[in-house]
Parts: sequence; structure tokens; C-alpha cells
Amino acid sequence: MTGRLSGMTALITGSDSGIGQATAIEFGREGADVVVHYLTDHDGAEHTREQVERSGRRAIVVQGDISDEHQVGSMFDDALSEFGALDVLVNDAGVDASGIPVIDLDTETWDRAIRVNVYGAFFCSRRFAQHRRDQGGDGKIINITSIHQEVARAGGADYDASKGALLNLAKSLALELAPMGINVNNIGPGMVLTPFNQKAIDDPKYLEEQVQSIPWKRAAQPEEIGRLAVFLASHDADYVTGSTYFMDGGLMQNQGQGA
Repeated sequence: MTGRLSGMTALITGSDSGIGQATAIEFGREGADVVVHYLTDHDGAEHTREQVERSGRRAIVVQGDISDEHQVGSMFDDALSEFGALDVLVNDAGVDASGIPVIDLDTETWDRAIRVNVYGAFFCSRRFAQHRRDQGGDGKIINITSIHQEVARAGGADYDASKGALLNLAKSLALELAPMGINVNNIGPGMVLTPFNQKAIDDPKYLEEQVQSIPWKRAAQPEEIGRLAVFLASHDADYVTGSTYFMDGGLMQNQGQGA
């Protein structure tokens, strides 16, 4: 490891599993202290904390529902009480597509996707930006979006709309926060072997079928996304803002083939 994040402290939502967990572990390996966040999986969050501490870094675990601004406030209060300051926010926590066509989609299911995926990132980003302003500026916000911020699917309107909203939230924040030296960027993964794709993890035949539309003919591992997040959190990316970095094995390039 290069120590690119030495001296930094990051809050990573949804870091009890999947991409968030892998990102927290990569951040620890690169020298960052980490605030590990979870909603229900306390054991997963504790595993993440242990892995960060194995790298010789400090870590704490905080719990909260990011769709509730008061709970977000408590999360940040706990983090700041322990570490004093935060340098990086990774908005990873989210819910997947319902698979329900809009014509049958109930309002509660729609609201859940918007509340968690959009309001959650909004609440966390707002609080982080206020904190960094009070610290004199600088800092990094990284949103884990999806290729589906641009590529829609039947049955995915709730998720796809929420990720599209994150695209423009990041662009607006990038403009507003640039004078304070706060960078805002998105990572848009394609297929990643996380609990969102548990069937592919459990069934090699199903996985082989699913990756045929990916030019690289494989899914990503969560740590690959985490390493991209390390770059965007580091000083190497100080001049990068308002951008989305797609990590999809070429999947988006292949969507129009055969038309």
C-alpha cells in the first residue's frame, strides 16, 4: 500500500457489507481512519472495523437510518466526538431495484428507494459540507451510484431514478462546493459480486450467463470499486470534481450492440 490516505478520516455509509465494506478496508490499508456505518448488520460492521484495525488504523462503528436526517445528525455527532474531524464522505448505503414495473409499483416501495438512495446522500452530504466549511474547507464526497444512473431497465424505475438523481446532485454540489475546495464525484459500478448479486455468488452457472453481456466476461470484485474510491479520496484527485467514473468491464459500451 502507498499510504495515499494517511492522516485522513472517512465516514463510509453502508460499510457493513459489499462495496462499502471493501472500500472501508481499502481506506484503512491506505492509511485512513474509518467511521463504519450500518443499519441492521452489526456483525458485518464489526468485521469491517476489525479489518481496518488490522491495518493499524482507528475505526469506530455507528448505526443509523440515513433516510432520517435526525439519525444522520447523530451519526455525524458520534463520529466527530471520536475523531474531531472528517475528511472524506463515501455515500454507499442504498437499496436495490424492486423489480416491479411502474404500473404496479406502490408508493411505499418508490418512497423507500428515493428516501434511502437520494435523501440519504443529501442528508449526509449536507452535514459533511457544513462540517468542512466550519473546518475551513477541503474534503471529498464520493457517491456510489451505478451504471443505472444512465442505463435504465424495465422493473428498475425506483432504483434507476434514484441513481439518476444522484448524478445531478453530485454535479450541483460540485459547483457549489468548489470554492471551498470540496470535490464531489460518483463511481458508477456495473455488476459487482456483493449481496445485491447474491444469486450470482451462489450459482456459478447463473453468473456465467449474466456476464456474457459484459465485454470482460466477468463481474467486478468489491475491492476493485474500493481502490477507485481510494484514488478519488486522495490528493491525486484534487482537480477532479463533478465526474462519474464508470467501472463496468465495458458493459455500458456493449448496450447498443446488435441494434
